[in-house]
Amino acid sequence: MTSGGSQSGERSATSVFSGDEFSFSMPSRLEYLSVIDKLVEGIIEACEIDEEPGIALATSVIEACTNAIQHGHKHDPSKFFSCRFEFASDRITVTVTDSGAGFDLDKVLVSDPTGPEGIMKSRGRGIFIMKTMMDEVDFSTGDPTGTVVHLVKFLTDGPGSGPGV
Repeated sequence: MTSGGSQSGERSATSVFSGDEFSFSMPSRLEYLSVIDKLVEGIIEACEIDEEPGIALATSVIEACTNAIQHGHKHDPSKFFSCRFEFASDRITVTVTDSGAGFDLDKVLVSDPTGPEGIMKSRGRGIFIMKTMMDEVDFSTGDPTGTVVHLVKFLTDGPGSGPGV
């Protein structure tokens, strides 16, 4: 496999897929999370993403998909959620969409679920994890669109970027 690079010979983390995007949909079954995990693991390997940003990406994608299955579709396997990956030279953007009723972000989000206010709450940790691990996280919720989660992980150092590879 050949890939583009800079004049110094360094390869951009996503140069293998830069400009590409792909998506898939799956039934809302927790058993499929292992398939998604393997897919993300393959992306991390192909893009030669370092361990820390790779773990952040994998964890956040699984968390977003889990939320779509559990909360968006209430484990209904007749409902499908979708996942789209977009690759740029400096980032990976993942969008997870379900057709559920959505939620009020302020009601489920705990500023610090490890602190006294949140330690006993049963919800809010997944969103906290995604917001902590990813460089950008955005939620759109409500009928008829369901919930759309946008996750962005920057892969190079630079203005406005997160951890490098």
